[in-house]
Amino acid sequence: MRPLRIAICALLVFGVLAHGGVEDWAIAVFETGAGLLFFVWALFFALYREEEIVLPAILPPLFAFACVVAVQWIFRTTASPFDTRIQFQLLLADLGMIFLAAQAFRTLQDWRGFFWFVMLFAFLVSGFGILQHLTFNGKLYWFREMHYGGIPFGPYVNRNHFAGFAELAIPVALVPLILGKVRRERRFVISLFALLPIGALFLSASRGGIVAFGVELLFLLSIVLLQKAGSKHLLTGGVILLAALSLVSWIGVRQVLSRFGSLHSMEVKEAKRTSMRHGTWHIFLDHPVLGTGLGTLQLVYPPYETLYDGKIVNHAHNDYLEALAETGIAGGLCCAWFVGILFLVALRTFQETTRNFAAALRLAGLTACCGILVHSLVDFNLHIPANAYFFFLMALLSTSQMTNSASDSVPRRPASRNP
Repeated sequence: MRPLRIAICALLVFGVLAHGGVEDWAIAVFETGAGLLFFVWALFFALYREEEIVLPAILPPLFAFACVVAVQWIFRTTASPFDTRIQFQLLLADLGMIFLAAQAFRTLQDWRGFFWFVMLFAFLVSGFGILQHLTFNGKLYWFREMHYGGIPFGPYVNRNHFAGFAELAIPVALVPLILGKVRRERRFVISLFALLPIGALFLSASRGGIVAFGVELLFLLSIVLLQKAGSKHLLTGGVILLAALSLVSWIGVRQVLSRFGSLHSMEVKEAKRTSMRHGTWHIFLDHPVLGTGLGTLQLVYPPYETLYDGKIVNHAHNDYLEALAETGIAGGLCCAWFVGILFLVALRTFQETTRNFAAALRLAGLTACCGILVHSLVDFNLHIPANAYFFFLMALLSTSQMTNSASDSVPRRPASRNP
């Protein structure tokens, strides 16, 4: 399964570096890669059948959501069958990758590899983002023109979407450190892996991202205090946060503060956001059962526009309202089912946070999901293919029933040993 794990991570790398995977060619590569991986896995399973199939807890609600979208497309209840089909294909690719990830990441050792991959990748992407921030010439990767404008950070055209990536990655390093599940000789390296993404998040000047990160910290702090787990290591988290703020100050706090002010004039105004939420809510009220069709908000929104500014509204800047408008109560119930499963399954592991590294990893996954779910109240990170894929992987991590090894009969060190 190691090649499969590498391929799963490689698709995430590709999606992030391809500006979040939002362009048609990037989506085509992701869907093709997912299809080929599923075909190869199915062929391998049919020939060898070495292990039983694992069905992750988060898959049923997502499958039900896919069924709602399939009904929209097949029975033409959508305002645009073409747009709904495009989104349906992407959803099927995500479902396939979640299923494959559940087969590939079974043991604690498998997830340890993912742990190191996420930390290293986030460190490199954050380093690139900071470097581009300091040397920005108006082009992505210093050579690609942005024909439709944007406020980029790192490989993302929109700095808020880089913040979404950072919110998902930071807890992977931060949570084990705070819970004291990192070996002493590795604490400096993992602290560095946490430091740079936090600094990059603040430098991106994403207000929604910074608030979501604050919620992650509050959520983690509440769990630690309630479980009395690793409270003596809270100082480590405080030192890392202070170091990240010092990094921002060293690079130039005035530059960051001025960027807050200048970018505010380039972004969607609060009045416009309120107007979009109002219009999206009325779309839902007019199509309460199945919605207007997944991926159709841009098409159906103009008649509901109450504050026209000459710009096209392609997303509602609120993933929850957009899901209700496009998929109705049926899709909304599937989303609520998914969030409920995510928290209920993950909460069962909190009593283990003082005892093993696996529980710390699951808590890191849930903390990451909390951040992105909060950010989704004011943005549309879950409509960015790479971030949505990353979110699903972290949701799988938080609900994974990982074993200590492929064979429990082989003597191993206790699970409480650190990475």
